[in-house]
Amino acid sequence: MARLTGILARVAIGAAVLLVSVWAALALWYRLSLPEEARLLAAGAFGLLGLATIVALVRRRAAAASLFALAVAGVFVWWTSIVPPADADWSPDVARQVTGAVDGSVLSLTGVRNFDWRGEDDFTPAWETRRYDLDQLRTLDMFMSYWAGPSMAHMILSFGFADGRYLAWSVEVRRRRGGGFSPIADLFKSNTLVLVAAEERDVIGVRTNIRGEDVQRYRLDIPQEMIRALLLQYVADANALATRPTFYNSLTSNCTTTVVRMARALGDVLPADWRLIVNGYLPEYAYDMGALDSSRPMAELRAEARISPRALAAGLTSSFSQDIRQP
Repeated sequence: MARLTGILARVAIGAAVLLVSVWAALALWYRLSLPEEARLLAAGAFGLLGLATIVALVRRRAAAASLFALAVAGVFVWWTSIVPPADADWSPDVARQVTGAVDGSVLSLTGVRNFDWRGEDDFTPAWETRRYDLDQLRTLDMFMSYWAGPSMAHMILSFGFADGRYLAWSVEVRRRRGGGFSPIADLFKSNTLVLVAAEERDVIGVRTNIRGEDVQRYRLDIPQEMIRALLLQYVADANALATRPTFYNSLTSNCTTTVVRMARALGDVLPADWRLIVNGYLPEYAYDMGALDSSRPMAELRAEARISPRALAAGLTSSFSQDIRQP
């Protein structure tokens, strides 16, 4: 029994060393400020050190483990020294972080995006100051934009007002000009996070009409006070990001987990679920939580949710929000 326990302990330690080695090698590859050859050499050297440590553990040689621990400590110190930048040559569509202030029932936002899109790289930028009457807040819609099959989507929440206006919020990667989105690279402090408040014609329309994504809309059935509180939480988080940037993380700080964290901060009970990670199935999660119309089958809601055909038929006009809500 003692021998079996020892073997299992070494296997567990070996697995831990392997995981740490993979993480450290990838961190060095993605974040070292060195030429590609030097990054590859550093990542490869750490990987080899990890393998040598595992072999040494099998042979019960503690010296290699000490060397590995020292190397890990060095990587950790370096890693914690990497802080998110406040300024950079940002991509134009994420160049500004919206900020807001509330005076009584009036919400004022500076930096609301209202771009005219003609192509992925062909657009007219527009950043505007808007005012909204919180007493006129009525609805909350969840948009799911599917860009990589049925399992992964980008979530956008849009707040509707009695005067027919909609304010959409999107948690996005703040890329540098010419940069792109990489789910793996963005696990390693590659880009910061930005909250975009925008016209639906902009932030939804660019996905339906320009990028050709499959976008679906779901009306959320939640209390009015929760809708208002969630909007104000978006504003508070946006103001915080404007003064204290944070890194985007594909697993822990993305378009879904950020909103879930907001809702939980407001006291909403959202249990952990695999669909919060594989977020293409978030509508089913919302349905099970009672946040969608439970009087109808989920399959029926899914079938009616697709707005891309209507958006393409109507175009990116001033009536975009009304057009995509036509039956």
